[in-house]
Amino acid sequence: MIDLKVEEASSELAGRQLKLRTGHVAFQADGAVTLEMGDLVVLAAVMMGPAREGGDFFPMLVDYEEKFYAAGKIKGSRFIKREGRPPEECILKARMIDRPIRPLFPKGLINDVVVSANVLSSDGKTDPGPHAITATSAALVVAGYPIAAPLAGVRVGMMNGELIVNPTYEQTEQGDLDLVVAGTADAVMMVEAGAKEISDEKMAEAIQKGHEAIKVLCEAQEQLRKKAGKQLKHELVYSLPDETMKAELKKVITAKQLDTLYQPSKAGVYEALKKLVEEVVEQHRDKIDSEADEHDKWSERSVTEAVDKIFKEYMRKSILEKGKRLDGRKVDDVRPIQVGVDVLPKPHGSAMFQRGETQILSVLTLGAPGDAQTIDLMDSDTQKHYFHHYNFPGFSVGEAKGSRGVGRREIGHGFLAERALVAVLPEREKFPYTIRVVSEVLSCNGSSSMGSVCGSTLVLMAGGVPITAPVSAVAMGLVTDSDSDAYQILTDIQGMEDFAGDMDLKYAGTAKGITALQMDIKVGGVSVKQMKEAFAKARVGMNFIAAEMAKVMPKPRAELSPHAPLIEIMQINPDLIRNVIGKGGETIQGIIKESGAEIDIEDSGLIYITAPNKESGQKAIAMIKQQTYEAKVGDVLEGEVVRIMEFGAFVGIPGGKDGLIHISKLSQTRVNRVEDVVKLGDLVKVKILEVDQMGRINLGLVEKLS
Repeated sequence: MIDLKVEEASSELAGRQLKLRTGHVAFQADGAVTLEMGDLVVLAAVMMGPAREGGDFFPMLVDYEEKFYAAGKIKGSRFIKREGRPPEECILKARMIDRPIRPLFPKGLINDVVVSANVLSSDGKTDPGPHAITATSAALVVAGYPIAAPLAGVRVGMMNGELIVNPTYEQTEQGDLDLVVAGTADAVMMVEAGAKEISDEKMAEAIQKGHEAIKVLCEAQEQLRKKAGKQLKHELVYSLPDETMKAELKKVITAKQLDTLYQPSKAGVYEALKKLVEEVVEQHRDKIDSEADEHDKWSERSVTEAVDKIFKEYMRKSILEKGKRLDGRKVDDVRPIQVGVDVLPKPHGSAMFQRGETQILSVLTLGAPGDAQTIDLMDSDTQKHYFHHYNFPGFSVGEAKGSRGVGRREIGHGFLAERALVAVLPEREKFPYTIRVVSEVLSCNGSSSMGSVCGSTLVLMAGGVPITAPVSAVAMGLVTDSDSDAYQILTDIQGMEDFAGDMDLKYAGTAKGITALQMDIKVGGVSVKQMKEAFAKARVGMNFIAAEMAKVMPKPRAELSPHAPLIEIMQINPDLIRNVIGKGGETIQGIIKESGAEIDIEDSGLIYITAPNKESGQKAIAMIKQQTYEAKVGDVLEGEVVRIMEFGAFVGIPGGKDGLIHISKLSQTRVNRVEDVVKLGDLVKVKILEVDQMGRINLGLVEKLS
């Protein structure tokens, strides 16, 4: 019998008790904590391994899984019942855990760290994703890992202007805000939001409200640390430039040399940096050759890393003291913008958005309602009628790298650009198409995700999708001085400013308000004052970009592309759906084959007919009307004589029914034999005279057509 020492700490979140427990499960992990709140149980377990050979980055891996059993559900696929590769929604939540936690580890740490967050039980009402951030931080705290401070995550929603902490799925979906905030007790570290055009002030208020809840959750983790915190059992390994060597190099590298790295293009910067490194290496060739084996203190690699570090420090100082940026812009300047539409002949819409050296090709495809993506998740089965896919090939950054499928970064950037447009999409009742936008990053020097937002807006308007307002976007940066309160906020950051900066704020919206927001902090946090200032400057930059876009495409086109399919909508009696489908789907398959149109039928009797042209659509409508016709007295129809009896002739009419022309109704004069007037197979025009209580249809002959 294993003697388990179980410890716990409790807190409150939005009026509900939240409990952190450790020691009862996964006791071979370095740290394992369950977060329990009502029926919700999230397990986070962390492990650390040795450093990788030649490692020069922090190799932390975060896995997040939502087990179907947690919701009492079996996977919907007929053939695969086991959870497989995590769906995109779980990958997005794994990134949401990773982003605020990674900066809390010491710089230069290269030990392997693996985080496993699993939803073991779901309450079916609230999203467990933000709670997994809190559970992961608690597991790191218990394990004694060297993170700067405990971290927590909370979701904030808004309905009718009222902010709600830990909203339900329903409140999030029906409300105007879906915000996740992560931070320490002292500062906000990450923000991820989708919104329905809300103001900067309301967004800042929501972030502050989320942070107030975070402080309480961080205190609970401190309580758990006191009760169950362990001594770190691993040897920590760091990969940092040798400070002695760096100090020596700083003496010989002049400001004039560093100024040569200030170039208008990314290639120019890297070429100048490469040249400077070569000069420094040659100056210290004797040391490199003689000391290469002594822990590589003076290897070519270590010198290269030190020069790069010196350059970034110089770049940060120049921004803080002089407002001087790599490409010569002022801190508030947006790079030159070029916009084009209809750049490809065949797709349903295409647009090119270029800002500086970041170039995005956005392509639109319009499909039938049945082309919607079905998503089988733990708590729900949903359908997406709008989705955005983002591709980032190696050539876009000058790398000889082949494609190995979509990575987590592509999924994250694609989702961010997707949610930026959701608030302005037309209602499905008015525009029933399934919409797919693909952003191909052809060249990148920072802010490709925000470029994808702009490209998506352009291509939707160019393709005739009636969005309610154009959306534009910009990426903002922050450079701070750790020894003072000095800081500079940068508009439209490029790649190296992102890598060397302290904040990456992605801001998207319309003239009315914010539609998407993402903020990652690489330092101890950001103040409310800095955040509000960044929002204000982002709006100025975003409005400038919007104005440039409007010069080319100010509003959606009135017509769809001639290559786009046409969608016709018709309503039938739900009881007649079976007539359209037919036995084993025979009827509907025949209509699809003969007309060339796609047909989607809802339980309400609403039918969407997606056709390549008008003729195809009209043919499908006519065939459906044939199957769903309901007889009314006075209607005049055409039909074929299908059966002859002594007392009359039966005629096939729309709706799959037969009507009887009594012998007395074949002519105004007496008829002795039915065959004297009509024969089997004749095409006739008839009028409905009566529909009796049993549904029998009596007809009168109007004229014989053949």
